Amino acid sequence: MGAATRRSSYVEGAVPRSVDSWLHSHARRRRAKHALWLSIALTALLYVIPLGGFVAYPLMLFSTLVHELGHGLTALLTGGSFEQMVIFSDGSGVATHGGLGADAAVARAMVSAGGLVGPAVVGALAFGLARTGRLSRIALGVAAVFFAVMMAAFIRNPFGLVFTGLVVAGLGWTAWRRSDDTAQVVLVFLAIQMSLSVFSRGDYLFVSEAHTGAGVMPSDTAHMAMALGGTYWMWGVACGVFSVLVLGLGVWAFSRTLEQK
Repeated sequence: MGAATRRSSYVEGAVPRSVDSWLHSHARRRRAKHALWLSIALTALLYVIPLGGFVAYPLMLFSTLVHELGHGLTALLTGGSFEQMVIFSDGSGVATHGGLGADAAVARAMVSAGGLVGPAVVGALAFGLARTGRLSRIALGVAAVFFAVMMAAFIRNPFGLVFTGLVVAGLGWTAWRRSDDTAQVVLVFLAIQMSLSVFSRGDYLFVSEAHTGAGVMPSDTAHMAMALGGTYWMWGVACGVFSVLVLGLGVWAFSRTLEQK
């Protein structure tokens, strides 16, 4: 018998698997980059175009949500307690915490800073997870569960419950029902919102008093000044610069990762 012939898997006109894989990977990187710059441009436009403030209203509420959670979770991390939080329709919010002694000046300053810069740190983490569509879907799913737990455990007013419930539903729907590409766009967009959340309301940074739905109270930066010394505007500048640096680092790391794939 003659030697058995070897069957080839090559099909004339087909793209080699390695090239096809590279093409698909290149397309994903291109879409990810477009998602990044589109998100930055859209965020900037919402605050300058007519009626942009109306469209940006949910984003302001989202920034308040992560801001107040930043206060409460930092209180837990510094040995205190997170008792409850409320979100008002005017975009303000209040997180109630306790368990920090009168002599715990550094801890109290950290709790105040946690609402200002904590979301930016989480935003940088989100940039890292947004490198792939699959990781983006997982991150959004985990975020949906996280906000659901926070809603049940700490949010106490009807408006805050309704808004957070909508956030949970939106994140969950995107994670489980939408494509990887859509999840990546949403996560990049939210990463930018969290990185810039400190600028969503001026009373978070550069005034001594914050006007909230619960009344007038010292601003976060005023609390930092009372605990550590200095002026409220000095701490406002420090927190603002930190958030911008974190955003820049997140954008740079995200873009660089895509270029290396």
